[in-house]
This record gives sequence, C-alpha cells and structure tokens, in this order.
Amino acid sequence: MKVRGRRECKECGTRWSYYDTGAIACPSCGSLHSVGTDDERSLHTATATTLDLSPVRNAIDEQPTRRLAERAVERCREFTGGYGFIQSGSLQPLDDTYLAAMELRHVAGELTRRMDSIDDEELYFTSLLRADEGERPAVEEVPDSLRAMRGLAYANAVKEYRSDLRRYLEEHPDPVVGDVLERLGDHTKRIRALDGDVSPRAVEALVESTRDIGRYLTSGEESALAAAESRLDELA
Repeated sequence: MKVRGRRECKECGTRWSYYDTGAIACPSCGSLHSVGTDDERSLHTATATTLDLSPVRNAIDEQPTRRLAERAVERCREFTGGYGFIQSGSLQPLDDTYLAAMELRHVAGELTRRMDSIDDEELYFTSLLRADEGERPAVEEVPDSLRAMRGLAYANAVKEYRSDLRRYLEEHPDPVVGDVLERLGDHTKRIRALDGDVSPRAVEALVESTRDIGRYLTSGEESALAAAESRLDELA
C-alpha cells in the first residue's frame, strides 16, 4: 500500500514515523486521529515486527523438543505473517533472518506433528533457533529428512518476495526484467508443487537468483541480472 510515513497526532501534536512503528496510533497518547505530513505517499509493505527467539533458546534444557517447536512456530508465524520487502518506497533484500524464520516455522511445524525426532533433526532445529540473529544453516547441514521443509520454506519466501518485486515494478517499470521474473515464478511453482522435495543446492540457487534480481533493480548492475539468468538456467 501507499502511505504518508511521517505522521502528526491531532490530539497532542506528537510526530512519528509510521515506517518505524507500523501503526497510525499515536505512540504518546494512543489517539487514532493523526494526519500524514509527507507531500506524497510512498509504497510500503514492510512491517515493524521483530523476531525474538531468546525465550525459546533459553528453555532448551527445560522443555521437550515438541514444546520448543510449538513456541518457535508461534513466534515465527507472527514475524513472517504479512512481512514485506518495500520500505518507504525502497526495495529491500531477501534477508537471511526472514529465510531462516520461514524455515524454522516449517521445520518446527513438522517436529510438532511427529511422535519422535532423531538427534540430527533436533540439532538442526536448535541451530535454526538463531534465526533472529540472522544465522542461516549451510546447505550441507540440512538433514535429508528435513530437506523438503527447507525447500518449501524457501520457495514460499521467494514467492512472497517476487510478489513485492511485481509491486515495485509497477512504480519502477523495467521491461528487461520481465522474462527473468516469469522464469523465477515458474521454478518457484515447480518446487512448491513438489512440496519442497528438491536438493538444498537447487533451492539455494533459487534464493540467490531472487537476490540477484533484487540487486539489479536497486543498483542497476546488469551483471546481477545475468547471474540470475545463469542460476535459473542451471535449474532448468
């Protein structure tokens, strides 16, 4: 949506940035009566929600894996739900915190449905609890039994990012990127149709090609677009 980010409360005169709070309610008095003071509205899809997994990490020695997984799902769902990548008109990258949170949401959800989990699954789940610190497990660390969870999580993340890319292109048309974006969508649909059951390296290539497209749109680097096309060729 398009919003006027800088706002002023009609009740107490407090000024604040909607981009920082994600709310039109006055942070000082709570009034919902405010006006935008920017001359123009800016495209904005990002949220002010942050991810904090420290309470879950701190309970590792006290609670069973299933309960920890349930708590992780709740926190990641709150963080990723409605997440956006356009901040005050500027396109943001597909960041590791969001990717790791999406994966944790899927992996934790899977563990809550299982009667038992094996050691390498529990270890991997524990490593994902660093998602709020921007840490994302390497490709070679993914257990075979959880690779579909990673694949589906990343494909869903790319789907959401691609949606914002399309919104961004409505404001900043670029005919060159259209075909590449279409190919990205096709590969994303294929991986989602397979429920994410592809190799971790393949889904990593999908993520990196998405990042290349974003970098091209924000910097104009033609080499970034070429890199995206090359990665997608490898997925064909």
